[in-house]
Amino acid sequence: MIESAFLRPYHDVRGGHVYISPEQASRFAKGIAGDFNPIHDPHSKRFCVPGDLLFALVLGRYGVSASMHCQFVGMVGDGVALVFPEAPGSDIVITDTQGKAYLKVERAGPVVTDPYTIEALTRSYASFSGDNFPHVLVPLMERHQVMVNPARPLVIYEGMSLELQAPVGGLTETVQPRLESAEMQVEGKRADVRLDYALCVEGDPFARGSKHLVLSGLRPYDPEVMRGMEAQYAGWKEAYRAG
Repeated sequence: MIESAFLRPYHDVRGGHVYISPEQASRFAKGIAGDFNPIHDPHSKRFCVPGDLLFALVLGRYGVSASMHCQFVGMVGDGVALVFPEAPGSDIVITDTQGKAYLKVERAGPVVTDPYTIEALTRSYASFSGDNFPHVLVPLMERHQVMVNPARPLVIYEGMSLELQAPVGGLTETVQPRLESAEMQVEGKRADVRLDYALCVEGDPFARGSKHLVLSGLRPYDPEVMRGMEAQYAGWKEAYRAG
């Protein structure tokens, strides 16, 4: 099992179980992913651990396989003792001590275990989340003339995939994510979103992936209300950066 040093501030290990406090989850969401979704705030009544952090811990412990497909099947709240299998095979299931599953991972192919490469990949795919709102989701909502409830914006991370296009190792360069396509399918008050992206070094993609999101509680698009949501989101970012 690999130990990724850069993830140590974002979780604790006690009695062989992994714990993620609301403060640790929030620091990862804001500082690494640039994700200011209110459900990751420590005092939110709907608090949950970012899916990107769960996947990051999987990469940090087991490495990056050439092909990885993840499904988030439960929301991790405060105080949950997570069980990471000691020696998993092609399927990895992250559960709590009662056996409830939260993340399922299917993987295949060669595994990259170099910690610097894992960190570079993790930071890159996580930072892609920071651009989802408003840069990607708002144009999609406007195109389909729907929007989330501004009082309770519910955007849930449902799954993701990652495919290495070529062998990687010893990666020290900055890895940049690049959006390649964005699609939304609306059914009533729910929308499924798929974002396809590439991970690039100096503009050349070496990995491709996709993220799947679910938007709930949709209502008719209101440009003025949406501008207010964007301004509020920008204010949260500015307040965080100002310390």
